[in-house]
Formats: sequence, C-alpha cells, structure tokens
Amino acid sequence: MDRQVISSRVAASQPRFVEYAVAPVGAPNVVMVVLDDVGFAQLGCFGATIATPNIDRLASRGLRYNRFHVTSVCSSTRAALHTGRNHHAVGMGVTEEAALGFPGYTGRIPKSAAMLARILKDGGYNTMSVGKWHMTPKTDYSAAGPFGQWPLGVGFERFYGFLGAETSQWAPELVRDNTHVDPPRTPEEGYHLTEDLVDESIRMIQDQQQAEARKPFFLHLATGAAHAPHQVTEEWVEPYYGKFDDGWEAWREEVFANQVAAGVVPADTVLTERPAWVPEWSTIPDEQRRLFARYMEVYAGFVTHTDHHLGRLFDALEARGIADDTIVMVLSDNGASAEGGVTGTLNEAAGWLGHHEDVEASIERIDEIGGHDAYNHYPFGWAWAGNTPLRLWKRHAWLGGVRTPLVVGWGARVTDPGGIRGQFCHAVDLFSTVLDAAGIAVPDSVDGVTQQPVDGTSMLASITDPEAAEHRSLQYFEMMGSRAIYADGWKATTDFVPNQFGEREVMTGSFDFDTDRWSLFRLTDDFSESADVAAEHPETVKRLEELWWAEAGRNQVLPLFEFPDSMTHMHPGAYPQPVAATYAPGGGPIQESQLPSTLGGFDLTARIVVPDGGAEGIIAAIGDAHGGWGCYLLEGRLVAAFAMLDGLVRVACDEPVAPGEHEVSVQYVPGASPRARVLVDGVEGGSAPLAGLFFFPNLSTAAAGMFIGRDRGLPLCHDYRAPFAFTGDLLDVTITSGNPGARADDETLLRSALASD
Repeated sequence: MDRQVISSRVAASQPRFVEYAVAPVGAPNVVMVVLDDVGFAQLGCFGATIATPNIDRLASRGLRYNRFHVTSVCSSTRAALHTGRNHHAVGMGVTEEAALGFPGYTGRIPKSAAMLARILKDGGYNTMSVGKWHMTPKTDYSAAGPFGQWPLGVGFERFYGFLGAETSQWAPELVRDNTHVDPPRTPEEGYHLTEDLVDESIRMIQDQQQAEARKPFFLHLATGAAHAPHQVTEEWVEPYYGKFDDGWEAWREEVFANQVAAGVVPADTVLTERPAWVPEWSTIPDEQRRLFARYMEVYAGFVTHTDHHLGRLFDALEARGIADDTIVMVLSDNGASAEGGVTGTLNEAAGWLGHHEDVEASIERIDEIGGHDAYNHYPFGWAWAGNTPLRLWKRHAWLGGVRTPLVVGWGARVTDPGGIRGQFCHAVDLFSTVLDAAGIAVPDSVDGVTQQPVDGTSMLASITDPEAAEHRSLQYFEMMGSRAIYADGWKATTDFVPNQFGEREVMTGSFDFDTDRWSLFRLTDDFSESADVAAEHPETVKRLEELWWAEAGRNQVLPLFEFPDSMTHMHPGAYPQPVAATYAPGGGPIQESQLPSTLGGFDLTARIVVPDGGAEGIIAAIGDAHGGWGCYLLEGRLVAAFAMLDGLVRVACDEPVAPGEHEVSVQYVPGASPRARVLVDGVEGGSAPLAGLFFFPNLSTAAAGMFIGRDRGLPLCHDYRAPFAFTGDLLDVTITSGNPGARADDETLLRSALASD
C-alpha cells in the first residue's frame, strides 16, 4: 500500500478511510432456532400428533434430515454447534454448571475455538442471540462478570435471554446484553417467555434491516421450550384433553405409523421394544394414568404454543421479503428428556436431589400442572415415546439421546421441497455449513490465537442434491460415561447407566466402566438401533472400541466423567463466596455464587426503620415457591419463608415490629435437627424445624438471584404478590455464613449440576 500523504493543509493531504468488513456477495441471512429437549418424534413433520403447523410448513418448503445427531445434553450440543468442534475438544464435556478442572470439562470455550458468531461478524454480518445461552460458567453470571464467556464476549453484538439451563416461563431470569433486567410484564399480566423471545427476535431483525438491509444477519434463537418447566396457559392445553389417555405405547405406535407413511423413517424400520423400566400403561392405576396423561397434554400444548410464536418469526421474514434469502434451521439440542423420573414431577428441582415425589399428592394437585404453582416434567414413558422409534433418551449415547429433528429451509435453493435427507450428520457440521453458505473461511487465527482444527464438515451439497455423498463417516459420543461411536455405517454403544434421576434404581446395564458391554448395530440397515449384532461381529466391536478410545484421547474426553468422584474437582470460579456481605436495596439480582454460603447455616440481619402506622414488604428474597427463601414484614410482623423443594416452612413473629429503628434477623441453624428462627433486636420471635429438601441457592439452575427490598416474578408463598416492595426504610441487609467452608455433599452437587442440562 502506498504511503499516505499528510500535509499541513487538507488540500495537499490524502484521505484514507477505515475499511469495514463486508460479507461476500450473495451471503444469506441465517436464522438458527434451537429447541430444547424436543425428541425425534415430537414435531408434526416427524410423525407426532402434536400440532406444529409452522415448523411443518418450513419442512414442506424445505428439508428434513432424519439422521442428524447431537451430544445428548444442552451445553455440549450448543458448544459443538457454535464452534464446529467436538464438545470435549472445547471444554464442554458436560454442562457449564458441572465445570471441572480437566481440559475436556472446563465449561469454558477456549479462544482457540472462535464461535460462529465471531467469524460471521468479522466477515461482515450482524450477529444476534436471543433466548437460552447455557455456555457461561455459573460462577461468571454476576453483574461483575467476567463477561468473556457471555454472548457479547464471544462474537454476538446483541443478546436478550437467559444464561442458565432453564428458567420459569412465567418469571425468567433475563439478561439484555451484559445487564440483568426485569421481564417487561408480570406473570399476572400474562407474560410468557417464548412470546417475549420471539418479539425480541422480530424487533432485532427489523432494527437491523431498517438500518442496513444490504448487510446479512445471523440470528440465534434458542427457546426455553420444551425444557422443563413445561408451562403454558390452559387455552393451549385444551385441544389435547384426552389425546394421550391410551398411553405411551399406543401413542408411540401411532407416531411410528405416521413416520413410515411420511417417509421420515425407512419403511423397513423396526419399532424398538418397550424397556422393562417403562411401566406398561395398562398396569398403571386409573388415577395415575390421568395424571401421566395430563403431564403430556401440557407438554404438547407447550410445544404447539412454541410453534405458534415461531410462525410469527417466519411470517416476519416473509413480510420483509427476505425469506428466500435466509437459511432457516430448526433443531433440538438433545432427545426427549426423562428427568421427570418414573412418575413425573410437579417440581423438577426436587428430582435433582433424588426426591421421589408422592404420586397421590401429585394427583391432588393435577390442575396446577402447567401453571404458576408447578415446575412440572412428564414421566419416563413419554420421553421414551417422544423418541420413537429409537432407544432411550437425553443424557444417553443411544439414538434416543443423540438423534433429533433437523429442518432446513432456504427458499428456492431447495429444489425438492418437502424432501428428506438421510446423510449421517452432526451438530458440529452446521458451523461449517453456515460458513460455506456465507462464503467465509475459518480463519487460521483470531486475535492472535491460532485456531484448533474444525471437526465439522459442510452439509451444503445435500441441500441441493438428495444424493450428495455422506460427508461424515466417523463420530464418537460420550455423556456422563454413556459412550458410543459411529464408523462407516456401524454404531457401537455401551450399556453404562449414568447415576441420575433414579435410573439406576430401575434400569439394567453397567454401573461401572470396567464392566461395560458394547452392543453393535448396522445403522445402514437398522435405522432405529434395534438389532444387536455384536455376537456375530466381535472383530468389528473390538475395532470400534479401539476407535472410541483413540477419539477419546484426541478430543480430551479423559478422564471419564464419574459419579460422584468428579465433583471433587469442580471449578471454583474467580473468587470464593464471601464469609459475610452487606447489601443495599435497589439494583438487580445478586447472583448465587456471590452470596455467602448458606450450606452450613447463615444469619441474615437487616437494619430497618418502621414508620408510624407500621410497614410491610420484602426485606430479601431469592427464588420462588418452587425453591427459595427470604424474609418480609406482613401486616407488620416479621416472617421467614423457606420454600423447600418438597414443601413450605414458614416462621412468623406473633407481634408486629414497633415503629422505630430495629435489627430483624432470620437464621438457619443446621445440625441433626435444623431450625429456622426469626428475631427482632436479638430476641427470638418464632422458630420451626427446617425439615425437607432445602433450596441451596448455588444449586439452582435458573440463575435465580437475591433481591433486596423487593421481589420479582413469582412469590415464595401466597402471602404476597411481587414486587411487594418494603414500605419502611430498609437501610441494609447483612448475610453471614454460619460455616463459610461448608459445601453440599459431592453427590448432591453433582445431581444438581447434571440435572441442569
């Protein structure tokens, strides 16, 4: 480049303007919709009787991939999707909540694996992420960051959504860019997360297009649906009343017939048998069958509601005249989830800690399922049916865990609308496919950091050519010890059973890596993984097992994730929890990892001034009725509410707090007989046994933070409605850990972290 001429006068000087990244001519917009916990058979276009007309419309104009694979849990699939590398190779061997001190399990995407958004942004795209993220370590959620693993830190220019694994659909923990924010409406005002996320997606596209329509965009929309809690208004559930009364076997057979008729599975596919640990529907008592059917009715309504709002997004693309210039991908991050246990649950969080819900109590609360008072998840049987015709479910390396729907639309570029593609492909391939379509190469280095090899291979040829060669001949799978490998049409899978959600109590298989048995399937002839031919091909089993170990070594899979030993190596974060901290009212939520530890007991003391005539309102609150705790004045009396995962403990003073300045306290006293106490100026006003499963804030998956002087969203109990702001003067709140070195036992921590996927 010639040297720029700079003189004392403008007329004699040579301007040189800043160069902008400009996308290649014809680079398409990209909309990537990532559904959560939607199984292979839970969309209409994949055989379900669950109505998904808008996704079906996309499929009728585009393509369905029936051999698309993922990692079998949320964070791991998202890491593979966004980096084009296998999940262990970028440190996301499990979920970010279970980040460990081993290379494949750090929960932190390395700078050597620049994400898709960053590469597209550097290539001239606008980049936007809306909805579930789940790739920021839990210890980094706070308002102090660090922000390097937040969406804006890895290449997105805009973000609106939630950082964790799941959140309430009625009262989510939301972030806009790098700031925690309140939802725009309350649950009572009819707020629902999916509607809000689609509103934001449409707004971001509109803003971008009206500013510069010549610039392509990448929108990543990850719904909270259909992950638990399955929550939706009754109008969406009503069309499904009675639709699942015949049970999961009958529904599965109906769906399978639909799949064969639609060609979404080959005609010679074998419907795999019901495993012994899924109860036969006819043997279940009538009242329980009604309960189990209700769980599924709500789930179906939840999915249809999600589809409705996705339809608004698709319509917005049409209305702006950009649909034909936009690649739209709809996929699920893993197979249908069995995290509701054998009988389902009204509070999924309780299942994380191994709590088996009383079915009779659930029957009494059947009408609450799907609403504000439930955090529900359906039973094992519906997860099994949701992955028809495949084996097992989420968190396992069997096809039910790793094979999910993929729908791709790209206007006229699809020459056989409604076509089905059978090429074996994986989440890592979508990274390469998008970059190939955009005409942007993977850089050798980003910010001076040499980039590690990409594992994904472009699927672009298959979009226009049904007969395109299969680009992927080898792919390993591993999740929490469950292992498999695909090679040249064969798939070998271990019978290892991870120790979660009571599965080892009912399932057969290996509980120890040393006793694992490898099954073998010829997937080129056996779509559903139905016929184990290991005995006939021992040499192939041996070869694939050796291949798996080689891939494990190459991708940082080792040491294998073990329960509970792995938990002793959890990443502590940048700063340990404080021993004591003082907070002022106002501001956003104080995140869990920044609060003093409550595991070994705690003291919360607030300095308040009560005016003449009394005061009421929240002093401090974290969580809600599905798990949380806090304290408040109600009609002048000090109250502490502990929303246990299996019930409510409420302690109140008998007398109102008198006008004037006071210190009011709530104490959790652990031990053989743990108790909760409330005190005014050091004098005990009431106490109660703290029996049940206590909600430890740092075990929450919903990123629930503590609010001072107000509450947000759903309340801890029916004493009040949020925000219930304190009406006196709240000077400050000090929380002191009773045992700053305390931590939950390793098994409890692991169960919680793994449940968050």
